[in-house]
Amino acid sequence: MLFRVDVAATQPLADQIAAQVRGGIVRGELAPGERLPAARELADVLDVNLHTVLRAYAKLRDEDLIELRRGRGAVVRGDADAARLRLVELARQFVGEARRQGLGDAEMLAIMREAQPCGE
Repeated sequence: MLFRVDVAATQPLADQIAAQVRGGIVRGELAPGERLPAARELADVLDVNLHTVLRAYAKLRDEDLIELRRGRGAVVRGDADAARLRLVELARQFVGEARRQGLGDAEMLAIMREAQPCGE
């Protein structure tokens, strides 16, 4: 899997890295049990601080998408739920766009209710 970061983007670099891993899992590019690049190696390739990659990996671990093991590195979990992950990623995009448009939580919830098919 090829990783890229946009240093000019408003999204933090660690979030960009984590999003790429999430996307790779959803698209099936990263299979359960597959190892991610070593944090130091990825930091060197992307020309970012090692701690940036470690933050991304920690976030993915907290989301139960990867396991971090001493000596084995970061490994995609076998039970990473791709369908739920896809919904979470879509929700992140929705919330990000809504925030850019200045919407608050109440307005976002109203839009979600409006988006539901009739009778549900």
